Amino acid sequence: MEHYDYLIVGAGLFGCMFAHQARKKGKRCLVIDKRPHLGGNIYCEQIEGINVHKYGAHIFHTNSKEVWDFVNAIVPFNRYTNSPIANYKGRQYNLPFNMNTFYQMWGVLTPEEARQKIEEQKADALAQMRAAGVTEPRNLEEQALILIGKDIYETLIKGYTEKQWGRRCTDLPAFIIKRLPVRFVHDNNYFNDKYQGIPIGGYNRLINGLLDGVETRTNADFFDNRPQWEAMADKMVYTGAIDAYYNYKFGKLDWRTVRFEEEVLDMPNYQGNAVMNFTERTVPYTRIIEHKHFEMFGDEVYACPKTVISREYSTEYQTGMEPYYTVNDARNNALAAQYHALAAQERDVIFGGRLAEYKYYDMAPIVEKVLKFDMI
Repeated sequence: MEHYDYLIVGAGLFGCMFAHQARKKGKRCLVIDKRPHLGGNIYCEQIEGINVHKYGAHIFHTNSKEVWDFVNAIVPFNRYTNSPIANYKGRQYNLPFNMNTFYQMWGVLTPEEARQKIEEQKADALAQMRAAGVTEPRNLEEQALILIGKDIYETLIKGYTEKQWGRRCTDLPAFIIKRLPVRFVHDNNYFNDKYQGIPIGGYNRLINGLLDGVETRTNADFFDNRPQWEAMADKMVYTGAIDAYYNYKFGKLDWRTVRFEEEVLDMPNYQGNAVMNFTERTVPYTRIIEHKHFEMFGDEVYACPKTVISREYSTEYQTGMEPYYTVNDARNNALAAQYHALAAQERDVIFGGRLAEYKYYDMAPIVEKVLKFDMI
């Protein structure tokens, strides 16, 4: 039997980053994944010459020059800037909330007019709470109303959030929405980070670059033959769900998941933007992704005669589905803490990534975390 320094369970970004860094230090690694492909949720499939993000849109953004230089040394990134659009009952609004949004909402032309409108609505919401004897927001709805006011909340937040979480905003905790970015400038760039883009040629090129020279196996489920896999290496990096690792000893953690409805359209340009959120509650999907806009700009869009879109449906997680978003309520936080306490006692197992840590991560913090890892 082959023997390795590290068995890495899961070929997502954390696992691939760890394998890359370990290999540079002379360690022999085996990366396994139960899926038929590498890359985890950043895997792309080329359809009609378009790199389709099979598990939802992934946009790399960071303020760290070290992280940006690192990934660009693996594969050059393009100039994509995330500027999503919100669609509510057929009307479109720029995101995040900025002067373009406020003009579209109220017709205001100056920052002072926009600020006054928002402050009036926030004051109304606060007065209604106090009249009801409420001193602190009891739920997400009350929190949002005193942060941004009624118009933006009901048009751009309420329906989208209820679809995303499968619960009424009045049943969601206030801490989910402690702050809302409001810009009194005409700036549609969703992220504040200095560096932003998509790998030229898709995320598979980033994964392949990270795993260059590393042995990998797909269609390999760790739990199908756990003792054999564990015997193959001195240490293990585990990136799967932490409750599954401990055979659900304390109970199962809750997740939200996403179902994708993919469609190839016989037209070069469907919605003119990569990301469009549908904030009306009665529209069943949360957003439509038009993948070509991540890598094709201006007239390049029309050089490709077809387009690929994905409708995203947020839903409750069921066994066998792919877990996406943690449910950070009191029950799940307490449960996760119990599993983390067990994990902290492991000498030869490293737990990393959103599933193993029960924590939502953007991509750049994963890269930065492994770059600074001192356990390899």
